[in-house]
Amino acid sequence: MDAPAAGPAEPAAPRALMAPATVLARCATGIGGLDDVLGGGLPRGNMILVAGSVGTGKTTLCLEFLVRGAERGERSLFLSVTEASQKLIQNLSTFEFFRPDLVSDGSLVFVDLPALYDKLGLEHEEMTSDEIDILIRTIRDLVQTLGVKRLVLDSLTSVCYRIRRDEAIRDFMLRLGQTLNQLGCTSLLVSEIGPTEGRYSMHGVEEAIVDGVVLLWNTRRQGDILRVLQVVKMRGTSHSRAQYVIELTPIGLLMAPHLKGGRPEGA
Repeated sequence: MDAPAAGPAEPAAPRALMAPATVLARCATGIGGLDDVLGGGLPRGNMILVAGSVGTGKTTLCLEFLVRGAERGERSLFLSVTEASQKLIQNLSTFEFFRPDLVSDGSLVFVDLPALYDKLGLEHEEMTSDEIDILIRTIRDLVQTLGVKRLVLDSLTSVCYRIRRDEAIRDFMLRLGQTLNQLGCTSLLVSEIGPTEGRYSMHGVEEAIVDGVVLLWNTRRQGDILRVLQVVKMRGTSHSRAQYVIELTPIGLLMAPHLKGGRPEGA
């Protein structure tokens, strides 16, 4: 049987009637230059790797992200692995943007993970599957109970030292990212890398799981050491991949375009 003749083509739907593109809610970092690079901020619920070597400004960037969020009424949580919370708060108090009342009223919360490990009985040098489950559930419960909307883990590298196996790290990060996303919590995970490693994490699997990578490094110009920032990856938004010189000032992190072409020496 012959197929029926095709009728006239349907007219295209008027633009006003077409379904609009999905617009993801934004979590403004509060760092003006970075929000400009990201088109308004991080997609809410994203899990971002902040990667860099020693002295590049990773922790300061993350702390300002939390302070700016707490100022906006978004409860913020700093999970510290390598440095005691009291020392972090002491260092943070040297910045003019820090408000001690945010800590005292519970808007900005600091938790020392080593103390939490002891409390939970996570005693093995290499975490078992059960211990990883306990850690994920504990972080979930903290975020859910406190109503946390911004989280920093400093550092993911230190946690991964106790997970070790690539497949276990991949599973940990997938589950953690899914959990935080479902709770509407935007997270920054600090990744400690050497200056010439050529990757963004210790195992190389972490950057494949996260939604975004912000890379920081030191470079030299005419005898001065400059800090440089570049957004390498960010799912859910278009963004600049340009390099920016950053300054850690008393009023917060400031950014300016890095005018030297190519990747700086020491990157």
